[in-house]
Amino acid sequence: MPHTQRQQVGSRGRCSSPLLPFLFLLSLAARPSQAAIHIPSNYQISDLKRPPMIITQPESVTVFSVEDLVMSCEATGNPLPIFRWTKDGEEFDPGSDPELKVSERSGSFAFYTLSNTMDSLKQYQAKYVCYASNELGTAVSNEATLNTDVPPSQQKEKKVSVKAEEGNSIVLKCNPPQSSMEPIIHWMDWRLHHIQLSERVVVGKDGNLYFAHLTTKDSREDYTCNVQYLATRTILAKEPITLTVNPSNSLLRNRRPHMMRPTESHSNYHSLRGDTVELECIVQGLPTPSVSWLRRDGEMSESRVIKDMFNRRLRFSNISESDGGEYQCIAENSQGKVTHTYTVTVEAAPYWVTEPTSQLYAPGETVKLHCQADGIPTPTISWTINGISLSETDEDPRRSLTASGSLILMDVNLGDTAIYQCQASNKHGTILTNTNIYVIELPPQILTDDGMTYTVTEGQKASLECDTFGSPKPEVTWESISPSSLLADPRVKLLSNGVLEIYNVTNADEGFYTCSVQNNNMSVTAELEVLNRTVILSPPQALKVQRGNTTIFTCLALVDPKLGSPFIQWRKNSQKITESHSDGKYTIDGPDLKITNVEADDEGVYTCQVITKHDMAEANGTLTLWDRPDPPVLLQITDPKRHAVTLSWTPGDDHNSAVLEYVVEFEDQGAKERGWEELKRVTGNKQRANLPLWPYMSYRFRVIAINSVGKSSPSKPSEIHNTPAEAPDNNPEDVRSESKEPGTLFITWEEMDKRNLNGPEFKYRVLWRRVVGSGPRWHTNYTTTPPFTVNDIGNFSAYEIKVQAVNEKGEGPEPDPVIGYSGEDVPMEAPMDVGVILINSTTIRVNWAAVDKETVRGHLLGYRVYLTRTGSRSHHRGRRSRESENTWEVETGANEEKKVISDLRPYSHYALVVTVFNSKGEGPPSETLSFKTQEGVPGPPMSLMLDSPSETEMTLHWTPPAQPNGVLTGYLLQYQQVVESDDSPMQVETIKGPTVSHLTLSGLDPHGHYRFFLRGRTTAGDGEPIIREGATTLDGAPPADINLSVGENSVNLSWVAKKRHRNVSFQIHYFKKKDGSKWKKTVNVNSSQSFYQLQGLTPGTHYDLNFTYSNTTFFEAHIETGGTEVTEVQPSFATQGWFIGVVSAIVLLLLILLILCFIKRSKGGKYSVKDKEEGPMDSEARPMKDETFGEYSDLEEKRTASQPSLGEESKLCSEDNLDFNGSSAITTELNMDESLVSQFSRPSEGPDALHGLPDNSPLNPTAVSPATNGMPNSVTILD
Repeated sequence: MPHTQRQQVGSRGRCSSPLLPFLFLLSLAARPSQAAIHIPSNYQISDLKRPPMIITQPESVTVFSVEDLVMSCEATGNPLPIFRWTKDGEEFDPGSDPELKVSERSGSFAFYTLSNTMDSLKQYQAKYVCYASNELGTAVSNEATLNTDVPPSQQKEKKVSVKAEEGNSIVLKCNPPQSSMEPIIHWMDWRLHHIQLSERVVVGKDGNLYFAHLTTKDSREDYTCNVQYLATRTILAKEPITLTVNPSNSLLRNRRPHMMRPTESHSNYHSLRGDTVELECIVQGLPTPSVSWLRRDGEMSESRVIKDMFNRRLRFSNISESDGGEYQCIAENSQGKVTHTYTVTVEAAPYWVTEPTSQLYAPGETVKLHCQADGIPTPTISWTINGISLSETDEDPRRSLTASGSLILMDVNLGDTAIYQCQASNKHGTILTNTNIYVIELPPQILTDDGMTYTVTEGQKASLECDTFGSPKPEVTWESISPSSLLADPRVKLLSNGVLEIYNVTNADEGFYTCSVQNNNMSVTAELEVLNRTVILSPPQALKVQRGNTTIFTCLALVDPKLGSPFIQWRKNSQKITESHSDGKYTIDGPDLKITNVEADDEGVYTCQVITKHDMAEANGTLTLWDRPDPPVLLQITDPKRHAVTLSWTPGDDHNSAVLEYVVEFEDQGAKERGWEELKRVTGNKQRANLPLWPYMSYRFRVIAINSVGKSSPSKPSEIHNTPAEAPDNNPEDVRSESKEPGTLFITWEEMDKRNLNGPEFKYRVLWRRVVGSGPRWHTNYTTTPPFTVNDIGNFSAYEIKVQAVNEKGEGPEPDPVIGYSGEDVPMEAPMDVGVILINSTTIRVNWAAVDKETVRGHLLGYRVYLTRTGSRSHHRGRRSRESENTWEVETGANEEKKVISDLRPYSHYALVVTVFNSKGEGPPSETLSFKTQEGVPGPPMSLMLDSPSETEMTLHWTPPAQPNGVLTGYLLQYQQVVESDDSPMQVETIKGPTVSHLTLSGLDPHGHYRFFLRGRTTAGDGEPIIREGATTLDGAPPADINLSVGENSVNLSWVAKKRHRNVSFQIHYFKKKDGSKWKKTVNVNSSQSFYQLQGLTPGTHYDLNFTYSNTTFFEAHIETGGTEVTEVQPSFATQGWFIGVVSAIVLLLLILLILCFIKRSKGGKYSVKDKEEGPMDSEARPMKDETFGEYSDLEEKRTASQPSLGEESKLCSEDNLDFNGSSAITTELNMDESLVSQFSRPSEGPDALHGLPDNSPLNPTAVSPATNGMPNSVTILD
């Protein structure tokens, strides 16, 4: 659907500018309108007067107490309306009645009674009408009736006792008090429990309790009728009734149904439309009768009725005229049935069919008020103006009434403003409706915003709005800059509401249009923008899909960029398609609609709708389900002949794809192992085929249909058809001799297909005779299968041979003879006069004399030349004999007597022989002929490696050619600098001497790349080159692989700098994780060092290492130093000077004691040398392994081995009065040693514990230089 976009770019209603040249005017004159005025919400007006409208009607009421007398009326209007009342058609002023109290509020009026007695209220029983008036008219309310009534009261009653026989029926009367209110009856017992009702016991509409028949259980003394009045909220309990049921002395007699209420056979019901009507059918009988209802004059609608009181009542709620008719109640039991007929007559008080509506009108308009009511009987329509009958007003020729009751006012003016009442009346009542006729003058306004932009696409309809409002209706004109008049263009149309329509818009219609109001300076301008229409370039195609497959519809469109991205809506048979998330049936991806698992329900027309903001393009494609055809049916064989038959069939369903061809297959019943074979194909428009057949065969046929999808299943096979036997039609093919053995003739042929045997007792007749010397006599024999062998007929002799097919019906046609030979033997002689001519260093020509064909003893197939390389000419005889010989052969044709052989190795020794061969084998070789090839150019050197000792030098290393092909005399080196233009000069270096293996080139460009060509040389010339490229430029990259060896206080870093990665400086940043210190960095490290030691680290600590080059990290490492972290020792007496002095003295005494012990032991000769060697060694004096840092051997293990020996010697020391309380002096010394060591080197104390020791003290670990840690320094490694 075309769509116009409106865009506001200015304000509403501006003054019109002077007309531009070439402006053409299109105007719409205002004409009297029959339409009412609707003031738009955006029309600017204040304090609009409104006629009165009654919003709360006075209601009819029955007054049971003085508090109930309230009559109120509420209305709206501007100015606020004034109220007045009529009572029974006479003016009534409640405010002047001293018995009444009036309440007047804004827009409402009500009056109440001040009396205290009900008798005083009887004077107010009447019909009241409320009138609400202001300067625009008077509204009249509906008529409200006020009645008075006395509330029902309890009356004194006598107690009733009833006696009856069991099985009889009875009625217990309620007799509720008379009242205008409808009572609700409840039969209860003295405990206020409801009497149990059933089909046998029901309550009638009159309040009585009906028993269809009595049982002894019905006896009780408290049947109480309770009468409820909802309006007065009153419940009156009647006097309880005593019911005594006397049991029957005899067997109860069944009784047929009898009506209890109503008693007659026919009843009439009169009701008004909308009332509730109940038909009652209460019956007696034994057993209890069942009741059913039917409508005699038509079908009773179950939705219109409700069956109540155990089907004894039929209730119509909101009865209508269609419910009027005859109804019947049918009561029946086993003894009979009884019926009652009800005639329901439905009439209707007046009700509205069409009500006139209140409207605003402009002067001069024609007003038609349609007022139509219905009812039974038909109501009469009357009109009043402001509550005054038309007959009481002045006649006006502009006013008229139609036959249907409508009021027409022509050429209205401001004086016609009033409230008109339409009143419909019949005998059942009167209804009234108020209609406001408000004739008003309003100043014109343009309601459409100024500067609106309307955007449409080509071909659409543009609707330029100029919404105006005023009373009378404003006249609108449109102006446009155009070379021709708008009126002359049939595409342009001006509507009565001011809208300018332009059909089939083109780009030429773009521009500005001005709407003005005549006789007013107000105008607005609208801009029309025309965009290119949306065009579908690639519409959906007609697709044929096989069941279960997936297919895709594609819809590509060209859209104007200003329209934005389009929305593509797909429809199937006009129904919207949404993506399926549960079963994945439909998937929409951009312009594609994918349908998966296509079934029959998916067939239909698929529509692609490309929807933009302003237009829509659509295109259709069809989806047809196609499939392989069904197989043909009803195969029939007709018109049988000797070699043919006609097969016909009935086509199966083609599944929406026409059959292209039929394939007729057959099965040979005598060779079922061959299966079904194709016999013939016919086009799809044929349903029969003439089939060629073989003799002596048993056939069954079947047919397969083929369409564009594929093949059908085969049809059911036809009945069996047999053909008679005949003599063979042809003979075997490819008759030949394949004699292998000497002296035999081996005859063979292609065995005939069994279908060509044509009859039983089939065999082959084989005939042969010698071509020369044996005459015309043929030798004959028979066989059933090939081959056939004839013995003792000489070597390689020519024979005529032929084979003929034979069966019991006769012989095949006469065959043509072919020439065959008996078996061959190997040749007897070798080729003679073999010679060799050297063409160049790698090519020779071999010659020989042809052999006598008689000696070949078979078909001469050709000659074989065998070449053997026995060695190189450059090797001496002994070495050449150790080379592996390489022999290869070259074959020639039968008529060749020479052969050119290439690809020989130069400068080599060769041996040659020639043989002749046939299909049986080779003859003897010729005499061996030796020759040698000439010297040639060498092959490329085996390797060429480049090295750059400096920035301007390049050293080449090579190995000699693997194939020198002569005597190597030297090398030729060519090189050039590699540049983009590829025109740098070639440099040449001649290298003399075959033993040179390297060469250094100097003066090269330090930033250049070079290409090198190295060739070997012999006297024959320069050989093939080996090519390499290299450069002297330093790459300037840091080391790629760094090895770390971690000690306690340092970490050793080593790497191997690549040849091209020299003199590169980098830095090492390290960070101690635990204490949160800042990053530290080393001085620049040169990559040529290959080694660096990072010192000053703390033992047992985690570090992060970052290696940076040019402010970029190229290597990261995380390490933990060895040992245990040293913590700070708290000051104690062990650090005091006096304590150190005492300990030193003790140590000195122990040393003296040890010396004495050693002297003593050396004299005694009992000290174990092994113990001495295994004794404890000072950890500081123990040498470190080269590959470790700060690692110590197990002191405890060695101490354990040495202590027993020292313990024994301690006794000697005690004899010299060196008594230490029975303990060995050495043991004591060792214990003291351990305590001292624990004081000064315990790992948990930290490095600061040693700050009081001299720097050169042996106990100070910093006195030992950490520069090496058992590793050679960097200078040593570089050296």
